[in-house]
Amino acid sequence: MLSQYMEQIEALGLNLFFAAIFFFIGMAIRDVLKQGNVPKFGRNIVWLVLFLGCAGFIAKGLIQMFWEGSGIG
Repeated sequence: MLSQYMEQIEALGLNLFFAAIFFFIGMAIRDVLKQGNVPKFGRNIVWLVLFLGCAGFIAKGLIQMFWEGSGIG
């Protein structure tokens, strides 16, 4: 039972790690685009993709944790 919870916590931690990496890479790309002559629309698209990517990794981790925790998966 304890090992099952440890696996769920590890999977959630891994997804949070990927979300953080995705966020920092996206912020770096956004800063580079901000320095160039890229229109604001292009920077907003990068921001939207960054937000959705981070939210996707976090949601995947939480859904996976609750799915496996309830005994369904």
